[in-house]
Amino acid sequence: MNITFSISDDILMAVNENAHQFTNDLRFFAALAWYRKNKLSLGKAAELAGYDKLDFIARMKLELEPIFDYGEEEMQSVFNDAEKLP
Repeated sequence: MNITFSISDDILMAVNENAHQFTNDLRFFAALAWYRKNKLSLGKAAELAGYDKLDFIARMKLELEPIFDYGEEEMQSVFNDAEKLP
């Protein structure tokens, strides 16, 4: 599926990117937004962004984005489960 829409040159100038860079960033940030909302898995978000998983994680790191964003309760559950391991 192809999705197309127009972007004014003023937008490209404001973000100081060419059309190719802007398109790549737009795909990445859209994928990141869906990943943050738990709508896409890490693998599917990477696919949407046009990356493999490791490259997507590297880009997230570059953007200072957490790969896994667990709350306190979720982390405690992880630690509790880890304590049960032999």
